[in-house]
This record gives sequence, structure tokens and C-alpha cells, in this order.
Amino acid sequence: MLEGKNISLRIVEKRDLPILLEWDNNVDFRGQFENPRQETMADLERLYDNIKDAQWFFIEKKDGTKIGFISHFLSAGETEIGYNIVPNERNKGYAQEAIQIIVDYLFLSKGIVRIQAKADTENVQSWRALERAGFKREGVLRRTFFCRGEWRDDCIYSIIREEWKKPKILK
Repeated sequence: MLEGKNISLRIVEKRDLPILLEWDNNVDFRGQFENPRQETMADLERLYDNIKDAQWFFIEKKDGTKIGFISHFLSAGETEIGYNIVPNERNKGYAQEAIQIIVDYLFLSKGIVRIQAKADTENVQSWRALERAGFKREGVLRRTFFCRGEWRDDCIYSIIREEWKKPKILK
């Protein structure tokens, strides 16, 4: 388990998939910047069983309450992170802390020099969490995904090892 000040990150195990399935199929959890999705347990198990070069973590409060997830994965050869917090726990700094923990973990344990993340150009909460965690906005990727009936733009963010310098949370 990766320990932060207010939250911990715990690896998602196969027995944990029901909660991820519940969140994945919940329109409110997915939010306005992701497409509604309906998948089966078999779909999620297949994805979990075939995952390579990625890890999924639950974001948990200190009392063990699961309030979201964060993952790292390869996207076109780049290390990228993605995350989501349950609606009633948003805007409390948990995403920023989870981002800082995963950045520390990746730079301390992997020979990578850059971590990236994407956030919809209108998803102010997400890009503020990234910026507070030390990520820099690199630019806008135009028309990167089709969401809720329209083509959307993403902001691309990154942090490089030289900017990170030392752990912020993990010691």
C-alpha cells in the first residue's frame, strides 16, 4: 500500500472488480467528461486478466473507504495516468494527493523520465489537480475523443523527472 497524508493507494485485486464495475456503469461517477458506459463483469475481468504495462489502484481514505481510483498505463509508449473520484468526495484535495503519490511511486520505482495526463479542456477540477501536483500544461489536443454526442478537446499535461526532483509524499 502506498501511504499519503490523507489517503492511501491500494492495488486493485480481482476480488475488487465488483466495485470498479459499479463505478464504471454509474453515469454520475463517470461524470460529464466521459461517455456513459455499460459493461459486464466478464468484460471487466477480461480487461483485468489481459492488462499489461499498467496498474490500477484504489484511492482510500485512512478509514479504508474507497473513494476512487488512479491508474498508470502506457499510451503510445508514454507513461500516462488516469483517475476519478466519487462525486461526494470531489474538491477535497484527494485527486491531487493521489496524483502526487503515483508520481512519487513511478519516479522512485521505474526508469521513466516523463509522466503525462489528459484532461478535457472544460474539466477545470482535473487540470487544477494536475497543476497543483506539479504537472505543466503542454497544449491542447484537438478533437481527441467523441463524448456525449460531440468531439472534445483534451489538455495534455506532463511532469518530468527533473521538475519532480524528490518525493513529495512517499519518503
